[in-house]
Amino acid sequence: MPENRRPAEQLRSRLPSLTGLRFFAALLVFCFHVTLANSPIPPNKPINPFADPALADATAWLFSKAGYVGVSFFFVLSGFVLTWSSREGERARPFWRRRLLKIFPNHLVMWSASMLLFAAAITPWTAWLPNIFLVHSFFPQADIYVGVNPPSWTLCSELLFYLAFPFLIRPIRRIPVRSLWFWVAVAVAGMVAVELVTQFLIPDTPRSPITPVSTTQFWFGYIFPPSRLFEFIIGVLLARIILAGKWPAVTIPQALLATAGGYVAALYVPFLYGFTVATIVPIVALIGAVATADLRGTSRMLARPTMRWLGEVSFGFYLCQGVTVFYVRRLLGHEDGFGTPAALAVIVLFLIVTLAGGWLLYALVERPAMQRWARSRKPGEVAEPAVPTPVR
Repeated sequence: MPENRRPAEQLRSRLPSLTGLRFFAALLVFCFHVTLANSPIPPNKPINPFADPALADATAWLFSKAGYVGVSFFFVLSGFVLTWSSREGERARPFWRRRLLKIFPNHLVMWSASMLLFAAAITPWTAWLPNIFLVHSFFPQADIYVGVNPPSWTLCSELLFYLAFPFLIRPIRRIPVRSLWFWVAVAVAGMVAVELVTQFLIPDTPRSPITPVSTTQFWFGYIFPPSRLFEFIIGVLLARIILAGKWPAVTIPQALLATAGGYVAALYVPFLYGFTVATIVPIVALIGAVATADLRGTSRMLARPTMRWLGEVSFGFYLCQGVTVFYVRRLLGHEDGFGTPAALAVIVLFLIVTLAGGWLLYALVERPAMQRWARSRKPGEVAEPAVPTPVR
């Protein structure tokens, strides 16, 4: 039977701590990008700023899974938040309008900035055209799926999630409460199946210039939007589990410990299984624990105004890293790196510039677009509740 509607409606509220947690997920992606051995922008020169080879290798290894964890977190969070805020009877068209407004204005601004600054000189129309419409990660060619503004590949997956959600939520709402955890396990098994297919059925040549697997394996196992649907569905199921009162007594410290353990595991398991499989259970535990702490009013640090602000600008913070990290690093030169104090200063500079870029996108593009066009002017149309934004 579906969860009792009245208690579920009483549960639905703002989840400020999840908003704050979004920034730490985006920060993980930043740490991954700023310590990469090679840029995704041709000619794939080094990004890691440390001249000391041992320090460069150590930081590249330490943060080598940080971006994967951050992206997986946001994909699960997308399903969770959309389900949390959804109401039976809500029409698909206004939902799609709000979601498209959430991602396309920021995307188009950063697409234009990337093209003006560097991408136009190295990107053929066959790559920049699908990028405009956020379908580029459906192509297995590396110059297309990480073309123009490389971080924008995740928006292709988000767009697929948004388009699919009105159709997915209906059958998922009909799943009996007692079966929800079973379907979470099925979705996790689906994630494992994706990597098994990637390992044994996808060609392992030619090798990617930025990963230890082939460009096609990296695409199918990590970039291809349908391959990421399982994480989104897990988020949808997780929201239903919490609304139904079936979340186990997992605390935030326990979830953080599990997340650290999952991250360590991701560092040592075979490369393909470090994308999502090693960390999906800890990510579910962390989102569930933080959400239930918000509902009980016991989560304080992540709910502070500063953390909420950082969470709100985290989408822009993520999206402008293609310019503020990859492009600016190329402008700085010093391909052999900097001395340790100077390298740390470069990282701090990147962080400040990226955070400022994220704030500008939020203040001048994202928020005005949502305020102007997201709310329906038609009488009787369901308005979207104020909940954490699922996109990074």
